[in-house]
Amino acid sequence: MDITKAVTATEERVPRRRGRRRGGKWYLHVALSLICAVSCAPVVYAILVATQNNAQMINFDLTFGDSFLANLDTVWNDRDLGGFMVNSAIMAIIISVGKAATGLLAGLAFVYFRFPGRWIVFFFVLITLMMPTEISILALFEVTHDFGISGTMAGLTIPFLASATAAFLFRQHFANLPANLSEAAQLDGANPIQFLTRVLIPLSWNVLGALLVIEFLYGWNMYLWPLLTVNDRSDQVVQVGLASLQQSGQGQLYGPLMLGALIASIPPILVFLALQRPFMKGFAMARDK
Repeated sequence: MDITKAVTATEERVPRRRGRRRGGKWYLHVALSLICAVSCAPVVYAILVATQNNAQMINFDLTFGDSFLANLDTVWNDRDLGGFMVNSAIMAIIISVGKAATGLLAGLAFVYFRFPGRWIVFFFVLITLMMPTEISILALFEVTHDFGISGTMAGLTIPFLASATAAFLFRQHFANLPANLSEAAQLDGANPIQFLTRVLIPLSWNVLGALLVIEFLYGWNMYLWPLLTVNDRSDQVVQVGLASLQQSGQGQLYGPLMLGALIASIPPILVFLALQRPFMKGFAMARDK
């Protein structure tokens, strides 16, 4: 009987303790809710402004307006934002895939190949991480102009197909894999490309997904290089197209500008949602290492 009473008393106390723990952290939930509200407030306000005209926006009207269709017609038809988004998507995909491919090859060379000056080369690769693109943009423009690809999709993407970030990321990842993988692949008669495609890449999906998300966002947000090199308006990218919404014969139109920014943010969000799991796992692996 004593044992039964003790067990019953324990069962009664456990839920109370759990309840106290849950109730004791109510202030954390309130703080997190406030942070989420503050973070979402600009997006909510942008959605409201995207449906308003200038008069409603200037009056700080926090209700949905009646100019959504007019703003959409301005953004999509008059300014051809859809065409700009297609150009940006093609450019971002080429850049992200190209950087992933060159990063895989660079990581393979730095970890599994022995050649003179390997660490010196890797050191210079790391130095480029501290160099902003603006430093070399004039030199890149001269090179693309001399090759006759300035203003084309090749001129937009080829100068950015190599990435020190990708090389460093894959080098660190491959260096933490078991060393006997390479020896086993050599005993099976696999050449370096087969070892990369059949062994290393299947073990690197998480890192690869994280890199693709980062590099897609990099390509999608590119502004200065397309503005400098592209002369034909039909070949421009979405960031330059958004900037053109600020230059209107009718003055500054805030509704179309906000609507264009919201529409332009949809593809990066979709890419992140599609690669969310490998993106988070890839950063978790990098943190553990």
